[in-house]
Amino acid sequence: MDISAILLLLAIALALDAVFGEPEWLWSRIPHPIVLGGRAIGWLDWRLNRQTDSARQQKINGIAAVVLIVAGGIMLGLLIEALPLADVLSAITAAILLSHRSLVQHVEGVALGLMNGPDEGRRAVARIVGRDPDVLDEHGVARAAIESGAENFADGIVAPAFWFVLGGLPGLIAYKLVNTADSMIGHRSEKYRHFGWAAARLDDLMNLVPARLTALLFALADLSLRGLKIAGRDARGHRSPNAGWPEAAMAAILGLALAGPRRYGSELVDDPWMHPEGRTDATPGDITESVNLLWRAWAVMFGLSVLGAIIL
Repeated sequence: MDISAILLLLAIALALDAVFGEPEWLWSRIPHPIVLGGRAIGWLDWRLNRQTDSARQQKINGIAAVVLIVAGGIMLGLLIEALPLADVLSAITAAILLSHRSLVQHVEGVALGLMNGPDEGRRAVARIVGRDPDVLDEHGVARAAIESGAENFADGIVAPAFWFVLGGLPGLIAYKLVNTADSMIGHRSEKYRHFGWAAARLDDLMNLVPARLTALLFALADLSLRGLKIAGRDARGHRSPNAGWPEAAMAAILGLALAGPRRYGSELVDDPWMHPEGRTDATPGDITESVNLLWRAWAVMFGLSVLGAIIL
């Protein structure tokens, strides 16, 4: 499939996702593909992650699990591309695996929750972040929602689109499975410190370019280079090699300070601020502004996809 055809399918997928999002009537009746992928990853975790093994063996088993995950994603993508009406199926599958509308709905939900009081805001933000919401004041809840929106736009929309353009449906499905594996087994707990190493490192690698592209998309959507400039200055201070880029760009554009010290369960993460000269008193209005920026960045992606399909 040539690049112009892939870009056209990407534009169609972006549009389908923006219009339909995650239809509850469908996914309440059948399992979402990511849920099925999660079950497969959970099975590999159950079979291969043995705490009685040495650290070296756990790491080897984790590498084997990631190889199986990637190979399975590539094979599934190739199978779909070999079916009749492959272009239609590819566009629909890509739309299902993109998550822009769902993302902005969840972020907007935090703003609506905060308008009904801090407790409602904490309940809403708990659905999209891993940190302890009970220790957050209203400003902390708003910052958490904005940070989550920026980071998840990178790995939920830009990265899948990037790997779809680069590797077609096999590349997209492989990326989504790796990203799901990272969220399930890629953390630093005692159980997954060694077994989840490969999933976490591969996810970092696969998001390396998309995270930086996200900062660029934010800058283009803002018609200013200030977000890109601050991302280049501050992102390397973030604990993640990638998340700092979209967060710092978002922070600069909104005039906020994001990231900084925060708590995940009993663990206090003492990270530096992204755009420390900005305000820390984020509000529901700032959440709304962040959602507007996410939609403008989506529009830039969509426009570039259509333009590329026409001229390439």
